[in-house]
Amino acid sequence: MLSFLSFLLLLGSWGQPKTVPPTAHPPAAISEPAVCRMYGSVYLTSDPRQKNYARYIVYVEKEEAYADLLVFKENNKLFADAPGLWYVTTNRSFADHVFFVTDKRAFADFAIHYTDKRTFAGCRK
Repeated sequence: MLSFLSFLLLLGSWGQPKTVPPTAHPPAAISEPAVCRMYGSVYLTSDPRQKNYARYIVYVEKEEAYADLLVFKENNKLFADAPGLWYVTTNRSFADHVFFVTDKRAFADFAIHYTDKRTFAGCRK
């Protein structure tokens, strides 16, 4: 015969939801720069005091083959409307993207190469 205390414990466990062991969540994915979507007005700085304002760190590659993005500098902001077409601005407030330019490839998030042909601009991936 069940004691009164055992009866209450049994009765109380019926209304409780079953406890499910926690599942392992995958680690948060590291945000890769969306190189293929970068166009528009760009502010480039190599001043270490402005490094915290930059979204990504960029390396200017001398060889086209090693660059992640081929960039063509537009003279008009309205024509910088496709990946790799950049209008370089001198004011950080008016820029769509702010990049810190480094001289060390290992510290960069991605590499760019300036091209003279507008049709060659774009993503290399």
